[in-house]
Amino acid sequence: MMSIDPDFSNALVLTGGGTGGHYFPALALAQGAKLRWAELPIVFVGAKRGIEAGKLPESGWPYLLLDVEGFLGRSPLRVVKSMGKLWRAMAELRAQWKLQRPRAVIATGGYASAPALFAARSMGIPYFLHESNAEPGWLIRLLAPGAERVWCGMAAAESRLPRARCRFVGTPVREDFLREFAGVDVLQPPYRLLVLGGSGGARPLNEALMGLAPQLLERFPDWEVVHQTGVRDFEELTKREHDARHRLAPFLESMATELEAASVVISRSGASTCAELKACGRPAILVPFPASAGDHQRQNARAMAQDGQAVVVEQGPDFQARLLAELMRLMGDLAQRRELSRAKPNRAVELCLLDLAPRI
Repeated sequence: MMSIDPDFSNALVLTGGGTGGHYFPALALAQGAKLRWAELPIVFVGAKRGIEAGKLPESGWPYLLLDVEGFLGRSPLRVVKSMGKLWRAMAELRAQWKLQRPRAVIATGGYASAPALFAARSMGIPYFLHESNAEPGWLIRLLAPGAERVWCGMAAAESRLPRARCRFVGTPVREDFLREFAGVDVLQPPYRLLVLGGSGGARPLNEALMGLAPQLLERFPDWEVVHQTGVRDFEELTKREHDARHRLAPFLESMATELEAASVVISRSGASTCAELKACGRPAILVPFPASAGDHQRQNARAMAQDGQAVVVEQGPDFQARLLAELMRLMGDLAQRRELSRAKPNRAVELCLLDLAPRI
């Protein structure tokens, strides 16, 4: 385990990670709890291999990083090894929590949250769950019946957890998104196409945009492209020939600022990204990750489309041609962009804290 030797005594434990879709809602809840209860000790528990391993050391929050890994879709041998790591991490947490007992645990999903949740359940420590996706993950399904409350990011998740005490709240967003955003119709040239593949990047999106950007920028001289490639692909893509108006970045830190400056967004459909798009009211083309657990990204994207907040372009045959057609339509018509620009105030943190208050 890695840590800065946190003290768990009477603390609120936030756990969840692996990807930004699990980590950022946990961060938003921690920020909200600290604003409401300034003296409340808050400790994060995550994974050494997750996005939180890079974010927590610079955050100022007390934290503990565990040697755990996901096992869905792995070979039988890797599953056995992963389960062994989970068991050891849970046992170490239990030993520490017998001496320093937390007051409650909040989990936002992902394999990083499994040790803390199993430790909490085995010790009778109250725990709360947040499921951002329309299709709940296996860990949420397993532990939801014993949770004090299961907060759902999308209404569709409630019907899939019939034995749990569910409440539809939306997905928590960071403090930067709890404000009023400029409308898409007040943006001035150069208009911006923002490309997001999630914290780890998305190779099919990267390849599609590298191919489409030249003709898009030629067709629309008053536009530019800002493209988050992910760290994995950044170096290779920067070596390829690309227009000066096509800016590549491995990761964009100030996402609220980047989204507010965008006239159109292309993105995967992780729940956190969908919540941020709703909060800022930006027209989006969502490309679900086809191998997401439980097909949750497709369900998320469809929910956004049904609400009139996005269009969906799935990978598959003629992907680039279909994506190009939607880009041409939205980039060429402000009225079309305005139809998808429906900002909705996000009250998820506030609603979650109302449920949590009796335990503080």
